[in-house]
Order: sequence, then structure tokens, then C-alpha cells
Amino acid sequence: MLLIVHKLLSRITPRNLLLIDGLGAVVSALFLGGILVKWNLLIGMPIDVLYILAAIAGIFAVYSLSCHFFVKANWAFYLRMIMIANSLYCVLTLLLVGYYFQELTALGVGYFGLEMLIIVGLVGIEWRGINTDKSESL
Repeated sequence: MLLIVHKLLSRITPRNLLLIDGLGAVVSALFLGGILVKWNLLIGMPIDVLYILAAIAGIFAVYSLSCHFFVKANWAFYLRMIMIANSLYCVLTLLLVGYYFQELTALGVGYFGLEMLIIVGLVGIEWRGINTDKSESL
């Protein structure tokens, strides 16, 4: 299994990392601003907080997808920016989960925990992309 994951990761280009990041941010924005708002009682996070997190994810989506489609060089800089932004988003989410922990349901804690786990994994892959060969492939 690890060999398969390693082979897949070795084929991801920095440009495609930005695409993956952007599509993931779109999914997060749709979940946070749409689905979770409608099912707020099952999650427990206040609706205004969900909208703020959705807006942040939307901004990240625009940034990453714009970089994917329009940036032609200096991938490391753009990956570093979204890597930092993703890390700060995780810190913010962790603080919000801590602050609203009494109101969150188990499903809410699970959702935000899973979201942070996925983002941390992506940040690790982005870090690898920044710190490997500066050419097109990782």
C-alpha cells in the first residue's frame, strides 16, 4: 500500500498539487457553506462560523485554481503561500473546535477532525513539493 502511495505521489507535479488543493477547497466551501449550514443541528458549529470558514475555503480555491491555470514558473513560491494558508486554516479550525467544543456534536468534532487531517496531509505533500527538485515533477 505504501509503495502505491509513494508511486502516486512521485507523479504529482506542483501544478497538479495546486489543482488538488483548489478542488479540495471547493469541496470544503460547498460542505461548510451549504450542507453543514443546512444540517447545523447535527454538527453544532454556529452558522456564522460555518459561513466564515466557507468563505476562507472559497478564497483558497480561487487562489489555488488561479495558480494552477495561470502560473507558469516559480511554483515553490505559490505552493509555499497556500501551504502556509492551509496551516493557518487548520490552526483557526482547531481553535474554533476548542472554543465551541461544548456545542459541537460528535459528528461535528469528527467532521472538523477529518478536515484538518486531510489538510495536514496535503500540507505535508505540498511541503515535499517545495523541498524537492525545482523542476516540474516531484
